[in-house]
Amino acid sequence: MRIARVAVGGDAYWALLEAETYRLRRIHAPFAAWAGLSPVEAIQAFELSNERVPLANARLLPPLEPGARVFGVGLNYLSHLQRLGSDAPAHPLAYMKPESALIGANDEISYPPLTGQLDYEVELVAVVGRPLLDEPKATACLLGYTVGNDISARDAGKQIGRLDLLTQKAMDRTTPVGPWIVTPDELRINGQPALNMRLSVNEDVRQQDNTRQMIFALDELLNYLDARISLRPGDLVFTGSSHGVGLETGRFLQPGDLVEAEITGVGRLRNTVALPRPLSPARQVGRLGQPLV
Repeated sequence: MRIARVAVGGDAYWALLEAETYRLRRIHAPFAAWAGLSPVEAIQAFELSNERVPLANARLLPPLEPGARVFGVGLNYLSHLQRLGSDAPAHPLAYMKPESALIGANDEISYPPLTGQLDYEVELVAVVGRPLLDEPKATACLLGYTVGNDISARDAGKQIGRLDLLTQKAMDRTTPVGPWIVTPDELRINGQPALNMRLSVNEDVRQQDNTRQMIFALDELLNYLDARISLRPGDLVFTGSSHGVGLETGRFLQPGDLVEAEITGVGRLRNTVALPRPLSPARQVGRLGQPLV
């Protein structure tokens, strides 16, 4: 089952995507009424519209329930760390993103004026369906999976010699997510996903790996987060990216680049990098190359 968040005629809503016809049926029931159910139960709870809207007539939005949170996890693929001369960490490194950082599967990636090293990172994104509570297998609480491109400003924090995750990971309209959520039953996943990931820039393949290579399995990532901030239905969890990023090669994104991030069985993001936007002189504090006074 594939569930998309779409905008049609200025109206945003959740919809069931019929894979055979690529048509959408609006879900009238609230997200909380079906997100934690099995696919069979969810279809019965959807309150589906009889009208079928062609996917081409809709804009794909980030598959995030309004009010849900976005979590990221870094340093989770050993091949990436080894190319940077690092070892595996003792536990996950996590952070949060604001909703304003997200864009849809075909939207333009903003090029913020605060960076000169805009990087790409294809990632599997888990979507929480119900609270973990005392569930022994955290992945059993997932609604499904989607694709993320965790665009990062790699030069963030260089002026102060410290990690600056706010600038690196949270800037407006820099993080493509989508195109929809695919439920575990369609992917035949029970526990740790083993899905092929791929990212290309202008059709040049930069990243290829499989999610089975995670240092910290998805159950462990979810448990780590939930021990600190209780996960809620609709929350998104980025699970880390593999080798091949610009930080390793020095090949960063440029305005006009076409970036395609794909995970087998889940979907593909297709985004173009925008021209750098100007920054008001009143907002120059912390800008790359500017004094911090």
